[in-house]
Order: sequence, then C-alpha cells, then structure tokens
Amino acid sequence: MSRVKEHGSQIAAIAVTAAFLLLNFLTLSRDIYWLFLVPLAVLTLALFVLKFETALTVIAFLTPFAVDFALLPGMELSMPVEPMMILFTFIFIFRVLVEPGYDRSILRHPVTISVFAMLVWMLVTSATSQIPSVSFKYLAARLWFVVPFFFASAHIFRNTVQSKRFVWAYAISLVTVIVISTAKTLGNFHDLQTLHRVMQPFYNDHTAYGCVIALFIPIILHYTLDNKGRGYLRIFMIAALVALVVGLLFSYSRAAWISVLGAAGVYVAVRFGVKVRWLLVLFALFVSLFFVYQSDVLYKLGKNKQDSSYDISGQVKSISNISTDASNLERLNRWASAVRMFKENPVLGCGPGTYQFLYARYQRSYQLSVISTNSGNRGNAHSEYIGPLTEQGIPGAAFILAIFLTTFATGVRVYRTAVDQHKARLALAFTLSLLTYYIHGIFNNFLDTDKLSVPFWAFTAAIVALDITTSKKEKVES
Repeated sequence: MSRVKEHGSQIAAIAVTAAFLLLNFLTLSRDIYWLFLVPLAVLTLALFVLKFETALTVIAFLTPFAVDFALLPGMELSMPVEPMMILFTFIFIFRVLVEPGYDRSILRHPVTISVFAMLVWMLVTSATSQIPSVSFKYLAARLWFVVPFFFASAHIFRNTVQSKRFVWAYAISLVTVIVISTAKTLGNFHDLQTLHRVMQPFYNDHTAYGCVIALFIPIILHYTLDNKGRGYLRIFMIAALVALVVGLLFSYSRAAWISVLGAAGVYVAVRFGVKVRWLLVLFALFVSLFFVYQSDVLYKLGKNKQDSSYDISGQVKSISNISTDASNLERLNRWASAVRMFKENPVLGCGPGTYQFLYARYQRSYQLSVISTNSGNRGNAHSEYIGPLTEQGIPGAAFILAIFLTTFATGVRVYRTAVDQHKARLALAFTLSLLTYYIHGIFNNFLDTDKLSVPFWAFTAAIVALDITTSKKEKVES
C-alpha cells in the first residue's frame, strides 16, 4: 500500500491513459483519430504541473527531432515542441505570480535587463511595424523562447545538475540526428546540393545544422574533460564529442567552422589573461580596418573564383569568394538590401520579422545571384546584427549586442573570480559555446527558430545562474 500511495499520481496517469486508448480503439470505426492525442495532452499537462524542471529537459530532448507543421493557413509551428513551450510559458508566469519563490536577483542582473529592453523594444516596433500581424506573431514566438529558456532556466539552473541534464538531453538527440545525417551523407559526396539537405527534416539547412553543432562542441568538450565518472560514461562522452566533430566537418557550413576556430582563439586569449576590453577593442579594430580598406579587400576577394564544393579544401577556399559563389553573393545581396531598408527608418525599422516580406524591392539587379528571389521564401537578412538593425532600428541592434556583450563579460568574469574551479570552467565553457553563435551571427541569424533559440537562451541563463550563485574571489579587472 505504501508503494501505491507513493506512486499514486503515476498509477492514475497510466490508468487514465489506458482508458483513453481503449476508448480510441472503440471509436476508430468513426474516424475520430484525434482522440489518440487526448491522453498525451493529459500526461504532458501533468508533467508540466508536477515536474516543472523535468518538463524543460523533455522539451530540450525533443527539439532536435521537431518538424514544422502547418496547423492552420498562415500558422506553422514546430511540432511537438512549440505548443509545449507555449504551455510552459503560461504555467511559469502563473507560478511566478502566485508563488514567491522566484530568485529576484535574476531580474536585477545586467543580462536580464538587456533581455527586458530587447523585448520591450520589440513590442514598440511591432506596434509601428509595416506589417503588424507578422511582427506581433514574431514577438509572441520570441516570448515563448525567452520565458522558458531564459527566465525559467536561470532559476532552475542555479543547480548545475539541472543545466547539465538540459545540455545532455539536447546533445543526445542532436548526436542521433548527426548519425542519421552522416549515414545519408555517405555515397553522396559528389552532390553538394544533397549534402546541404541530408539533415532535413530535422534542420532546415546545413547552416543551422552546423551552427547548433558548433554551439555544443565547447560545452560537451568541457563535460568530457571534466568527467570523473565510470569508464563507460567517459566512453559515451568521447563518442558524443567525436560525433559532434564529424557532424561539424560534414555540415559543410563555413560559418560554423569559422565560429569554432574563433572560439578556440578567444579561449587561448582568455587563458593567457587578455582583458575583455582588449578583446572587444581588437574586434572593433578588425571591423574598422575592413571598412577603411574595404575597396582593396573586396577587390582581392573578387579575384577568388572557388565556389562552394563537396571537397573540404575547396569549401574552405570558397569562404572568401564573393565573385561567383552563390551563397556568398546572396548574403551580400541581403546585407545591401537590409542597409537600404535601414536608411529609410533608422530608429524604428520596418518591424520585427518583416524583412523577408519587404526586401525584394530593395534589391538591385547587379547584386542578384542565381538563388535570389522576390517571393520572400528564402529566409531573412542573414545576420544577427544587421537583421535587428533593419527590423528594429539602431536600438534593436544595440539591445541584441548588449545581450551578447554582457553575457560574454559575465562568463569571463565568473571564470576568473569563482572560488569553485569546477564552476569557473563551466562558465567559460558556456561562454565559448555562446561565442560560436555570436561569431556565426555575423553570417546568419537563427534566433527566430526553436532549434537554436532553445540552447542559446538556456546557455545564456546558465551563465547568469552561475554568476548569482558562485562565491567570488576578490574582484579581478576584466
């Protein structure tokens, strides 16, 4: 009887599920197939109410397998995770309002303030948008990404065991997708178009696929090196890390390769004690020199005729080809169109999520590539910096940049000041993982998708949680 009392809720759930399944089988002759979803919905609701932290991990595990599905005309959701995120968001907000246990120090953190500013400005620019219906949908999606995986996660991840479970839940599913995609890659090395699609339907294209793999390499490397567990567990971690590296290699995503190399370079600089301010100065200097000498640089790049290639060395050479490589040409076309749009409304922008529906008339014939389109069906501005600049004006770009910079500075500070060296190394690993996205964001933007938003905001939350829970040494200048 004690076991019955202890597991009463689980037994009740199983009983209810069995009853609904029986009901479904009895009603199949009437084609009422949707009833099969009722027990799943009941179990999901019970999980979110009774096991809140576990629900977050379940979403992480399911995200790599999620596929886009049109529920209604003009309403497409990533199934099954986006409905779960929406449910999680409402339950979390309700719990915060009725229960006093949320850690208020999270709300005062500089990263959180930057996130709040981003959301408020998105609300303002949605109201002034050229297509308000699109912008408010975009804002709603951003909320059910940010609320569960930043605001809720920052509270839950104060226990580092929870953040580790989250990372591995997503990583295990991601490795499964990598194994499937790599198997599809074999035998297709001479067909670049096929290689760019082997990760479908789980990831829309090879750039998002490569980006998320790059995001996970530093943190999985940390857990592998920091593992003091049993032999079989270490073997599993090494196997996962190898799979990530293989997946990165065969993603044929040049931006992902660059982002990992950039993170490795910053790791060396941080380990040698280079101050954060000097890292930012060097980055600003690099960008400034590019614009000062852009004519010479573009002339040199224009002489490179190496297109994207299934051959790794050819793919590397094509990174700097802005003469004939269609991907590079189209990216420059999108950037140029975005800048023209920005100049028309530099403060409020055209509205969140509207770029892809408006940029066609800002294109110029001499900048079009073979993959250019006027239909708005091939993505956005291809930059996490230029996109917000165009859609939300200068403040929008400033707020997303503030999130990146404050998170990076926080992660490095925790690494250098934490008394607990395990937490110090963990903070640096999360920081380097996010840095791969900050670098990749120069070339693409994926924060409007569940595949990247889930780990991105969760890793950001993990750094905030480490900062507010870690005992610090005497302040170290950064």
